Amino acid sequence: MLAAKTLPLPSPRFKDLTFRDSNPHFPVSLPTIKANGKINSNPFLNSCLKTSLESIVAPAPFSTPAPTRVKILSEALPFIQKFRGKTVIVKYGGAAMKSEALQASVIADLVLLSCVGLRIVFVHGGGPEINQWLGRLGIKPNFLNGLRVTDASTMEIVSMVLIGKVNKHLVSLINKAGATAVGLSGIDGHLLTARPSPNSAQLGLVGEIERVDPAVLRPLIDNYHIPVIASVAADKTGQSYNINADTAAGELAATLGAEKLILLTDVAGILKDRDDPGSLVKEIDIKGVKKMIDDGKIAGGMIPKVNCCLRSLAQGVRTASIIDGRLEHSLLLEILTDQGAGTMITG
Repeated sequence: MLAAKTLPLPSPRFKDLTFRDSNPHFPVSLPTIKANGKINSNPFLNSCLKTSLESIVAPAPFSTPAPTRVKILSEALPFIQKFRGKTVIVKYGGAAMKSEALQASVIADLVLLSCVGLRIVFVHGGGPEINQWLGRLGIKPNFLNGLRVTDASTMEIVSMVLIGKVNKHLVSLINKAGATAVGLSGIDGHLLTARPSPNSAQLGLVGEIERVDPAVLRPLIDNYHIPVIASVAADKTGQSYNINADTAAGELAATLGAEKLILLTDVAGILKDRDDPGSLVKEIDIKGVKKMIDDGKIAGGMIPKVNCCLRSLAQGVRTASIIDGRLEHSLLLEILTDQGAGTMITG
């Protein structure tokens, strides 16, 4: 048990820590690697405990009674066992990106999920931030059917904001919270190769994904680091394109054989009645989704998100969820409870 104060740890070694059990046992089933030829280190320990080992600050006293906390943890065990070692793609945007409180909640959820053994890939856009910077430069944002019209000047701002500002800010927050994040864009390592949109005459430098090469991601994921990916890609000539973040997340999920794709949104999920927030569809299969589209119950901005989920499911992703990013700890609700935080679509 750690004392409720900052502990000076000049050398990050296990012997410097005090455990209730003098011979702590970490799960032997987890993959291990040789570190410096001296000790066997564990990717979970490397990714989740490194920051804590270097500077440990014990949390403030819990308001929830200990027996209640233990009960909650025990109830989460089956879900942890189900997802441990599996890849989960999270697309981040909407209200969860604009609110500092919700942003902190998402970051905390990511770190917890990584520490219990999920292989997290974090994909983000940054529309509001882009609009803010375009406004500072006197450039008026322009949209067509929900997609940003992207000329050369706008594309320059999109790249600067998503790759240089938003991405690095998220990486910093995750690292500060105790995990190890690595910032990338679709351009890095040929991760995403783009091609022009069929509507390029109207949309400009808005692209589609032609190819995904996950080689740069696999070492990061295998070591339980969290790749943070900005939705910018380049074509074979090096021209940059603005890529829809939902689309990028879906294609990455399919290529990596993800267990789950999660899209954080500003709505409760798929609704039976678009005018009734209480008509949430908790779970639905592909056939049911297509029927709702045909019946006009899924329309507007929800259609691209649903189509992204359907495409990823058709390529082997086990489940795809559209969840309410306005809920605190929506990721934990979706993954570690049977309640969920939105709509789960199954194949």
